Amino acid sequence: MPYEWVKELPDTPTESEGPLAELHLWPYRSLPRKGFVTFFAITSAFIALPLIAMIGSPVMWGLLPFIVIAMGLMWYLLQRSYRDGDVIETMTLWPERVDLLHRDKTGKTSQWTCNIYWAKVSLHPRGGPVPNYVTLKGNSREVEIGAFLSEDERKELYSELLLALPRAARKQ
Repeated sequence: MPYEWVKELPDTPTESEGPLAELHLWPYRSLPRKGFVTFFAITSAFIALPLIAMIGSPVMWGLLPFIVIAMGLMWYLLQRSYRDGDVIETMTLWPERVDLLHRDKTGKTSQWTCNIYWAKVSLHPRGGPVPNYVTLKGNSREVEIGAFLSEDERKELYSELLLALPRAARKQ
């Protein structure tokens, strides 16, 4: 699941100074970094296989530039995909407020803070940029959360937030 509760809400009230709960969200990665290295090595080996038969022939020098361009382009596009998906959202539930911090792929951050008692989570099945769009509303502002998650993951996130926000507000 491309989100996790780093710190979950305690069942009993605590007198700690820190946040009650913390949620981290990130885009799904079908090819992790370790898998990228393996994929690139295997692909390089398979592409180089025909070149072994051509060693010493002028045909090898005709094929080599195209193979180098293909491998370089694959490297660049996969690295660009990793940079474009370098988005993270952090929602922190404090006894008196809820904070949402969004860092986009360029490193620009935006923050939203609201009194936890007034924070409201909403699910928009239609009308948003994606199906089952999840938003947090409070402080006369509505912000998205987890827009990069899949449709089913947004539904699950909505149900978890629907339970977590009132529980955190009661601990106030």
